[in-house]
Amino acid sequence: MLDSLLSFGSNANMWAVFGIIALALIGYATEKVPMEVTSFATICMLMLLFQIFPLEQDPDRMGPVRILQSLGNPALLTVLALLIMGEGIARTGILEKVARFILMAGKGRAWLSILLALAAVMLISAFMNNIPVVVIFIPIMRSLADRFGSHVGKVMIPLGYAAVLGGMMTLIGSSTNLIVNGAMVDLGQKPFGFFDFAVTGGVLAIVGLIYIVTVAPRLLPEREGLTDSLVVEGGTQFIAQLTVSAHSQLIGETAPAGFFKSLAGMTVRLVQRGEEGILPPFEDVIIQPGDVIIVAAPRKLLADLLVRDPGLLFPKLQDEEDRTTPSETPLDQDDEQWRHGEQSLVEAMVTPSSRMIGYTLTQIRFRYRTGCIVLGVQRKARMFRTRLTDIVLEPGDVLLIQGPPDDIAGLRGSRDVLLIEWSRQDLPASHHARRACLLFVGSLALAASGLLPIVVATMTGAVGMVALGVLNVRRAMQAIDLNVVSTIFVALALGLALYETGGAAFIARTFVTVMAGSSPAIVLSAFFLMLATLSNIISTKTTAVLFTPVAIDIARQLGVPHEAFTVAVIIAANCSYASPIGYQTNLLVMGPGHYRFVDFTRAGAPLILLLWAVFSVFAPWYYNLSG
Repeated sequence: MLDSLLSFGSNANMWAVFGIIALALIGYATEKVPMEVTSFATICMLMLLFQIFPLEQDPDRMGPVRILQSLGNPALLTVLALLIMGEGIARTGILEKVARFILMAGKGRAWLSILLALAAVMLISAFMNNIPVVVIFIPIMRSLADRFGSHVGKVMIPLGYAAVLGGMMTLIGSSTNLIVNGAMVDLGQKPFGFFDFAVTGGVLAIVGLIYIVTVAPRLLPEREGLTDSLVVEGGTQFIAQLTVSAHSQLIGETAPAGFFKSLAGMTVRLVQRGEEGILPPFEDVIIQPGDVIIVAAPRKLLADLLVRDPGLLFPKLQDEEDRTTPSETPLDQDDEQWRHGEQSLVEAMVTPSSRMIGYTLTQIRFRYRTGCIVLGVQRKARMFRTRLTDIVLEPGDVLLIQGPPDDIAGLRGSRDVLLIEWSRQDLPASHHARRACLLFVGSLALAASGLLPIVVATMTGAVGMVALGVLNVRRAMQAIDLNVVSTIFVALALGLALYETGGAAFIARTFVTVMAGSSPAIVLSAFFLMLATLSNIISTKTTAVLFTPVAIDIARQLGVPHEAFTVAVIIAANCSYASPIGYQTNLLVMGPGHYRFVDFTRAGAPLILLLWAVFSVFAPWYYNLSG
């Protein structure tokens, strides 16, 4: 009996692999258990299958060691390194600066501003993970829509699509691209270079950009969310104190019509110059070094100001009147280190039993006792026209606090303030922006030039981000998404199993048989459309890795080079535009745009057909497919 079980041929293994793939897809689609559990359960099933029913010709070819080698695949390691480098770029606020530059370049014209923003998203996404890019640009696109009287639903799906289109242009533009490349290495094929499919991807990206700027907004709804009809955004105002230093960007600024351009969106309530208090209007006021400006502003604008001109909101940690003895002023000695360390913003409410009630921030020596500074105070019943340090605290006051994460966490045990945990926000480390940019651009340049393999260049860049202080180890580890790691791992293992058991060849033969008598160009076109459809039903990564070996086998049976078919896998697998579950960026924009499932189908299906038509014409000519 045992001998008959062990004698199962490769066909039995092939059908068993098909069954495991089906179970994995069901697990991912239903999400009855976490995706990581489904991924590692799939790996366990593969190892058990080939342990009990090894391949006849070479039992070790699909043994546990070979399956687990996918964890060391260069594609997976490259994705992890890119996630860490992307976190470094996002943390330093470089993307926010790019976004502000784009808004200025638009010069008040709606179509130009939106075109530049989407083009920038597309270009940036070609070189880094598109998740942080989309997260940064969601408020930018919302602001553009509000400014030009458009609806937010007209711009959010185009934002998500632009990120995916950009990812089709370079090897590192999408983890899907790297998975295909890794699968090709596992199958003994020459991997792609950094820009090997940039021409094909670029042509499709430009066509797609024209579509999402001109056609997609006409197909999208103007649907309000519940919060839009009930809540006015940005209503909470904090009183904050801006101190104009000798190097501040505000020096010399005037206030035509009573408004300072750099403080747009803020209400200036007082300008204190020495002993003189200047009240509105401010038409004749020119900001000078040493001025103290009292403003009422939403938290978002204060956070932006911290990035643009951090000195404005950064008072010394110890005022002269706070000092008692030198041993009680450790924060003065570490002032620069505190300022350039990791920083967070959080809101906290003064409790009814707080010992701070009836005192000012200077009197309670808040900075010395907590290691944090108060940037603003919000009191619903009153708007102040006085220095922040002169406000006498009352129960219910909300403090906007800045400080190192460990000191912020220390406030949790305080009986004086109640930490509003959900309000916590990590501030960009703009002082690390230059080194982060040099590391990111340098590692990509080394990879693109061929001086270093892409996995070596990106891992070196990731290590550099930690070694040079752009990220600490904790943040670097948090940047690694276990969902991404496990999904890529199982996809590579399934692709290898499909190839080794003959499953890929079986699918390829079936496809070629169905397309019998058709030219390679027609086969390529049909193959692209099939994959583009599947990428909206199953995950893009699974589609890519399962059909990479199939693409190679189809090309082999047709007697043509495989490049056109493997590039078709990369681009078609990225065509997950008609479903919100096809790609993570779709899910990111679904809430802000108030979309329903059908909205993605309405805007995405025509885009898929357009890209299919362009690819079907361009690719056979570019790759010189005969017939």
